[in-house]
Amino acid sequence: KLFFTDYGNAAKVERCDMDGMNRTWIVDSKIEQPTALALDLINKYVYWVDIYLDSVEVVDYQGRRRHTIIKGRQIRHLCGLAVFENYLYTVNSDNLSILQINRYNGTDVQSLARLDNAKEIRVYQKRTQTAVRSHACEVDPYGMPGGCSHICLLSSNYKARTCRCRTGFILGSDGRSCK
Repeated sequence: KLFFTDYGNAAKVERCDMDGMNRTWIVDSKIEQPTALALDLINKYVYWVDIYLDSVEVVDYQGRRRHTIIKGRQIRHLCGLAVFENYLYTVNSDNLSILQINRYNGTDVQSLARLDNAKEIRVYQKRTQTAVRSHACEVDPYGMPGGCSHICLLSSNYKARTCRCRTGFILGSDGRSCK
């Protein structure tokens, strides 16, 4: 799945398959400007920062069990969001500090460091990477991902795929080759 935020005409947090199909709103009320988003892949939670409401909130992948982690002035101007173990990590764009927020007890907020021009944050740790099983976009014997001549996108599950073409090409009737 692909998770993303949108604060155009109607602010929302959404999800879809990697090929763009099955687009679903998971949060579409009491939300104004969702900017940063992070996933808890193990427990299947979506965390986001709303910079208009000065809040960090969470829902499960279906948009249920929503609650506010932290709200208020101390978290104004946040950009970027990452989750690792018991904490959320974010950047305060006002003073360029990295904040650590306990995701179970939002009152536990610590400033860890300052970085010049930081706008995003990521946590790279082996335990946060899910094991990869064989999938529909694996390279075939001819070197083509999923048998697609240009682009292979996973679909509704790891066994299904959709072929797409680069700009200027159209997908052939076989659903795999681009012309």
